[in-house]
Amino acid sequence: MATEPLTAGPVTDDWCLHHFDHLSTELPERLPDTLARMRSLCPVARSDEHGGFWVVTAYEDVVRVAQDWATFSSAHGLTVPASPIAVRNIPVEVDPPLHRVYKRLINAYFTPAAVAPWESATRTLVTRLIDDFIESGRCEFMQAFARPLPALAFFEFALGAPRDEVDKVAYMASKSSAPNDPEAAECWLGLSNWISDFLDQRRRQPRRGDVVDGVLEAEIEGRPITDEEIVGTIQLLILGGLETTAGALGMMMVRLCNDPKIPDLLRRRPDLLPEAVEELLRLDPPFIAIARTATRDTELGGRQIKEGDKVIIYWTSANRDEAEFPDPDEFSLERGSNRHVSFGIGPHRCAGSNLARMNLRVGLAELLGRLGDLKLEQSAEIHYHSTFTRAPLDVPITFTPGPTIGNEGSHGR
Repeated sequence: MATEPLTAGPVTDDWCLHHFDHLSTELPERLPDTLARMRSLCPVARSDEHGGFWVVTAYEDVVRVAQDWATFSSAHGLTVPASPIAVRNIPVEVDPPLHRVYKRLINAYFTPAAVAPWESATRTLVTRLIDDFIESGRCEFMQAFARPLPALAFFEFALGAPRDEVDKVAYMASKSSAPNDPEAAECWLGLSNWISDFLDQRRRQPRRGDVVDGVLEAEIEGRPITDEEIVGTIQLLILGGLETTAGALGMMMVRLCNDPKIPDLLRRRPDLLPEAVEELLRLDPPFIAIARTATRDTELGGRQIKEGDKVIIYWTSANRDEAEFPDPDEFSLERGSNRHVSFGIGPHRCAGSNLARMNLRVGLAELLGRLGDLKLEQSAEIHYHSTFTRAPLDVPITFTPGPTIGNEGSHGR
């Protein structure tokens, strides 16, 4: 659905051009409008906030920065300003060629073939979650479904971690992703400590042949992987596996409620669900931006970037660039090409994209098959936490109450 023009508040042309602040508490509610204005005014804008940085919003420029790791490095500070991360996230904060070494450690465990055997169990998990609230005709979707699904699935299938610790870890992951949150620093440290304790337990257990064993036993350029590298790798897997997928589910539910033509279409044509997932990801990606540091003087979008300059690229803005996507604010399954960058692009593209897609596809199929007449509660006001990831804080919904169905799944009725 088309967004309304931005006319009020501190987000003026001057703010967009010179004072853009990715940590602004005003920005999350009006992010698409603000980025559209910035694409129109100046696709490569210079902000004087936080010591100064560039904001890149056009598709072509975003792709160039993401792919040119030699000029725009991930290894010299990921955020602007620095976040209270106890251990750096690996491999997202490492450049090639070393980045390729770390990436190979995890890629093999998240290929389509590796993820496929988890689909049936994921559907059973989804069924159980829906059963917990379907009879009531209402729920707070983030708490009841969007956050538990990726957390439980990741803990059980990928990480081999205790299920009874999911809520605690998911809470810390969510808070850590919101630098404005007063608990962010404490949760970063808490998450790092939990990972260290979990790894100590795994070292004492028999091998499972999973990604955790693969990381624990890795060699990096002929030497054993360090404890800090292990924690940083598992930390990134948790952040990527939990909060971003939860955010995607929450954003999708908001759009399904606001545009009933979409769920109506997908109920009639469930074969279109994979394409719909891609289009919904394009419109409302949960991972909205990432930062780079220029390693040398260069030109981008007609602007002169100096060595050492910080650069933030907005995936979510690139996904709505009119030059790449006609009618970019509309949901359409008739785009001949949907080259969205919701999972990133270039060497740092998300390693867990296949798992995320499976969770989203199975989750939406079951939700649409069982929840009719989806609506946001009348009094609902959707607010977001937003800096480099974006997720609704609460999504209270109503729907036609239905029966529980146990482990059959909606496709077994």
